[in-house]
Amino acid sequence: MRQRIPFRCIGVEAAASIVGGGTALLLDVRDAASYAAGHVEGARNITFSGLSDIIGGTPKTQTVLIYCYHGHASREYAQTLSDFGFAEVFSLDGGFEAWRSLESARAAAATPDAALAHWLASLGFPPDGVNATVENAMTPLMKACREGLGEVVDALIAAGAALDARNMDGNTALWLACVGGHLDIIDRLADAGITIDNRNDNGATSLMYASSAGKAEVVEKLLARGADPEPETPEGFSALDLAATIECLKLLRHAKKREAAPA
Repeated sequence: MRQRIPFRCIGVEAAASIVGGGTALLLDVRDAASYAAGHVEGARNITFSGLSDIIGGTPKTQTVLIYCYHGHASREYAQTLSDFGFAEVFSLDGGFEAWRSLESARAAAATPDAALAHWLASLGFPPDGVNATVENAMTPLMKACREGLGEVVDALIAAGAALDARNMDGNTALWLACVGGHLDIIDRLADAGITIDNRNDNGATSLMYASSAGKAEVVEKLLARGADPEPETPEGFSALDLAATIECLKLLRHAKKREAAPA
């Protein structure tokens, strides 16, 4: 007697995993017009009478995923293939409607919202180019940090902006936030995991820049977020050596004493 293995009803996430494997036979059992209007990539549109070709010309070990409109008719097709000895047969619960909802959700997650897309386009970036570059290899995140646009920075990070991307000078978005003196942006970047002690092409860190520019509040913020006062430029100058104001000097001296103190 032919072995009969029951087909299985699966959800859309499991179906997406099967489709992603690239080896399953995908059967769309809706009407031809619905199939033409949209279908799972690689799916074959068949009618019930067309199952004869599948049964006669397909190895019984072939994985088969079947979907219809909402997940009802596909079960009849799946049962038939199971009855004929196919071992790996799946019916998609929710049918193509569930698949379309999954694709829409994934597209929404991967695409910046309308406000972010508009902001990107206004600066000459592609609407979905969260990691695109313009002049001097500036990224959207660098520009937003330079201008202190907190909500845009949050949106870019959420959309996958590369934190440690470097411009033509080797500076990251953190340097640009320091140039603008935006303490809240420094916090946002640090919370997201940006490298605090990135060295640019001249061997300078953001802390060195802030100290040399006399930006005491920025120096204090960077130190509080874990910036290391010890690194030196190729010429042998540390952030302390580069201090432009008494306030910066005091902050850095205190930081060095704190590091030197026994644990």
